Amino acid sequence: MFPGMDKRAVEAAMRKMGVQQLNVDAEEVIIRLKGNGKEIVIANPSVTKVSMMGQETFQVAGEFSERPQQSQQQQQLFSDEDVKTVVAQADVSDAEAKAALAKVNGDLAAAILFLNDKR
Repeated sequence: MFPGMDKRAVEAAMRKMGVQQLNVDAEEVIIRLKGNGKEIVIANPSVTKVSMMGQETFQVAGEFSERPQQSQQQQQLFSDEDVKTVVAQADVSDAEAKAALAKVNGDLAAAILFLNDKR
């Protein structure tokens, strides 16, 4: 961090100034850019939350890539919990539950009814 300084001395100085650091266990960081329809995606990032003088900031490091921004319709309309609920209620596989949820735009009841009517 500071060339020529001992790591412990730097940590002690930061504690004296009230700076706290916490590592965040993240698997992906997505930054949506305004205006140009793109996203910056950082996979397997190193993320640190820094609290100093009442403000919190995040430091992110890692390999990044750009991609077109995903629209709301492209984003998944249902959670893993929704899939589990449909699997349990309709007695179907995960793949069948996901397909049914996608067909009915994430509506749990409609997905269960759709799968039960298929039988």
